[in-house]
Parts: sequence; C-alpha cells; structure tokens
Amino acid sequence: MYRPNFCAECGARILRLHWHAWTSRRFCDGCSKRLLKHRLKDPLVGAIALLGIGMIAGRAGRPAPPPLIIERSATSPLYKPQGNGASGETDKPPANAESTNLHPTQNSQVTPGEELVYICGARTKKGTPCARRVHSAVRCWQHKGSPAILPTDKLMVRE
Repeated sequence: MYRPNFCAECGARILRLHWHAWTSRRFCDGCSKRLLKHRLKDPLVGAIALLGIGMIAGRAGRPAPPPLIIERSATSPLYKPQGNGASGETDKPPANAESTNLHPTQNSQVTPGEELVYICGARTKKGTPCARRVHSAVRCWQHKGSPAILPTDKLMVRE
C-alpha cells in the first residue's frame, strides 16, 4: 500500500504510526479534515443514487395486490343478493317470491336469528371425533383437510 511522505496539498511531512483504510493517503491531518467534505461527496452521491435506483426497481417489480373480496354467508343479516338493476330494485322482493323460494319459510329448521352449529368431527390423536364447534359442515382450523369420522347428520348440534 502506498504511503506518501509529504502532503499533496500543503507539502508538509506526513508522520503516521498507524495507517487505516479510512485515513487519507494523500493529505496530512490538517488538510484531510479541511478536504473531508470534498473527499466524501462522490462516494456518498453514488451510494444515494444506487439506493434510489434499487428502491425504484424494487417497487416497479412488485406485483399488484389482489383485489379485496368480501364474502358473506346467505344467512348473514348483512347479506344482499347481487342484482343487475339499480339499488332500488334489489330491495324489493320479486313478485313470485313464493315460487322462487328466496326467503325461508316458517317450516324451515333455521330461524333468521339462529344459525346451525356443527362440530368438527375429524379423528383426533386419541381416536375420538373432534368436538370443536364450527359454523358449517367443515373441519376446524386444526383438522382442515381431514375427513369427518361421523356422518353429517350427527355433526349437527341441536340445542
């Protein structure tokens, strides 16, 4: 590594006991402090430019987020069937509501304020059916994808 004997700016003799990577090779201590801003300007501008280019390239390469889809069950009080007309037309029931059976009748098992509750029913490590309650005939979070060991009619909780 080159170690000069004299300063390139003022010509003073350079006497250093230890040369480090961050010490100036061309200038004495006095000139080095005076020219520090000039010495660091080019690497600092280059680093900021590379950082900016990297951030722009990273944002440009990121895929667009998927659209937000909110689904509600048909028994939810917030559920409104999607119609192809104006908003005023979707609030009115069709003229032949009895024949299309869109609204539950009084003879059905579920009342509007009450939902059916099921148990998971998947096989546990012990060999018994899982007793976690779920909102439809599906498995709980722990047994997702596992088959039920009981028939569907025995999974329904009757209170």
